Amino acid sequence: MFKTYFSIVNELTERCKKIYNKKVLEHFKNPRNQGEMEDPDAVGKAGSAECGDYMFVYIKVKEESDQEIIDEISFETFGCAAAIASSSMLTEMAKGKTLEEAEKFTKMEIVEALGGLPEPKIHCSVMAAEGLREAIKVYREKKR
Repeated sequence: MFKTYFSIVNELTERCKKIYNKKVLEHFKNPRNQGEMEDPDAVGKAGSAECGDYMFVYIKVKEESDQEIIDEISFETFGCAAAIASSSMLTEMAKGKTLEEAEKFTKMEIVEALGGLPEPKIHCSVMAAEGLREAIKVYREKKR
């Protein structure tokens, strides 16, 4: 007997509810700042060979009072619920921050902002932080 698409989605949703907290599920189901950005100032790429997740972080930077500030940020993540939620949370944390502030985000700051992740999924937050640092690095290299 074949399962219908909707029965599979419902089954997966129920499994996710047992693994992830409400905040993680909210960022997974309704990710913020998701999608490719037109004409970004820089794009960072990160991936995890461990689980096969891959992401792109897009940024636009504005100069304000001799500071470089992340004016716009978006992401594309191909991966699990934790990877998508971590990417979404990262964009909320980074928007409006200086490049110096944003590049210091740690995996645990992202995990804490999400209210926690299961231990095997913490590497997803590492990928999000690495993607942002890579975008900032690319931006600075272009600017030189």
